[in-house]
Amino acid sequence: MYRPVVYIVDDDPAIRRSLSLWLGFRSLATRNFDAAEPFLAQIDASCQGCAIVDVRLGGMDGLQLQKQLAARDIGMPLLFLTGHGDVPTARAALKAGAFDFLEKPVDNDRLIELVAAALAKDEQRWQSTLQIERLQERMARLTARERQVMQHVVAGRHNREIALEMGISARTVEVYKARLMDKLDVRRMADLIRLVLKSESNGSVPRSHDDAPSGG
Repeated sequence: MYRPVVYIVDDDPAIRRSLSLWLGFRSLATRNFDAAEPFLAQIDASCQGCAIVDVRLGGMDGLQLQKQLAARDIGMPLLFLTGHGDVPTARAALKAGAFDFLEKPVDNDRLIELVAAALAKDEQRWQSTLQIERLQERMARLTARERQVMQHVVAGRHNREIALEMGISARTVEVYKARLMDKLDVRRMADLIRLVLKSESNGSVPRSHDDAPSGG
């Protein structure tokens, strides 16, 4: 289940209170930090939500924080808070992948609009990651021989061709195909091909067990 938190990183306690209050009115959970360092100590790639980050912070600034998050593969959307003179810096942050930026004083309606959009983006990211993990789990159930057959099938080879290539009977190829489609929870060949292509596009190279059906 997606349970986002809006992380507020700002060294001004009045701004942290104001943002938390306004977001709370919209039933959004918040966590406040007065610097980048404690924020980094509390999050990891599994965290759900977005972060509102002041460009100018004591210690590590907002752009340095952005680089640290990228280095840790934390893809949480970042909304930068900027003063008038910080706009060029905020634009640099956008080029580095920030979601957007808000100028101080913050327009509350704009704040809610951007936070909602950032959370929608993060939920899509989270769902995509979950789908990839489930796909990897299913692929990992395949034995080495089943995966061999799967690759031949996706390449468009018929049972007799696969049997000749692998030195087994056509009947054994059918057994492998039935097993792998059951493990991958697909019913049609087109679905199998789409699943394999998606797995390859995500760079999934699962480990497998090694066994063989009788009759090969």
